Amino acid sequence: MNPIRKVARSLERDFVGYGETPPDPRWPGNARIAVNFVLNYEEGSEYSIGDGDGLSDTGLIEMSHAPVAVGQRDLAAESMFEYGSRVGFWRLMRLFSERQLPMTIYACALALERNLEAARAISAAKHDICCHGWRWVEHFKLSEDEERRHIQLAIESLKKTIGERPIGWYCRYGPSENTRRLLIEEGSFIYDSDSYCDELPYYVVAEGQPHLVIPYTLTNNDLKWGTGNFGTGEDFFVYLRESFDMLYDEGRSKPKMMNIGMHMRLLGHPGRASGLERFLDYVQSKADVWVCRRNEIARHWLEHHPFNPV
Repeated sequence: MNPIRKVARSLERDFVGYGETPPDPRWPGNARIAVNFVLNYEEGSEYSIGDGDGLSDTGLIEMSHAPVAVGQRDLAAESMFEYGSRVGFWRLMRLFSERQLPMTIYACALALERNLEAARAISAAKHDICCHGWRWVEHFKLSEDEERRHIQLAIESLKKTIGERPIGWYCRYGPSENTRRLLIEEGSFIYDSDSYCDELPYYVVAEGQPHLVIPYTLTNNDLKWGTGNFGTGEDFFVYLRESFDMLYDEGRSKPKMMNIGMHMRLLGHPGRASGLERFLDYVQSKADVWVCRRNEIARHWLEHHPFNPV
């Protein structure tokens, strides 16, 4: 941390951060880079007519503009979500299993309730869980009481489906102004990832106490198929490889963290998963790389970089 600056309060904007001299994260094994793969498990928790939301969700599907009017069921969109949990999930799980690599599951609790076979597979593979909400909704649209209720529903649900409560949190797109305060109020979350502002974990002060933030990314993320930036699995592979190579080279003196965001209904298709497969093999071909779970990053940072207000 820059020694002349105080840690920012949770809702303050910080345009300086670590500046030119970020801390040495001292990753395990003196790794030059920490790589965390995140699988967003959302299918079954999105807005739907059947759940009383009055609309069918069309977030990150194959159509850029859904032709079905709001208030009508979009059966095509619903089936694209279902592809993620029925097919894409198992393909991505296989790729990681074959290479004995860990990943973090951004889990929407209701979605896992609706696919207990997937929940059991996640638990058996020992992938860690970061809570992605009770449902895949924008938390900044919820009242404080609604958001508090959603947090509690998610915790209790994940205890039942996964067998343990989550210790990390990430909203759909962005938090509300109440989110961190409510997480601290709940008492057992040790980090959140509702930020995109850095390549290393950092602390903020919230409710008068330190709170760890592990930034996420929408950049090294398969959602770019939904925005037209990626067309093939090769596009995904090349972009991830170039990002990795830059961070790996910088890691000789300033190690950082690389997040990779994945969605089952996008990346789970064969012509896209092929790019992930190539990248997994590329990462495994390199020395001094820590492929890790998000909970491991959090515990490492809390142990080796305890909060210092100065």
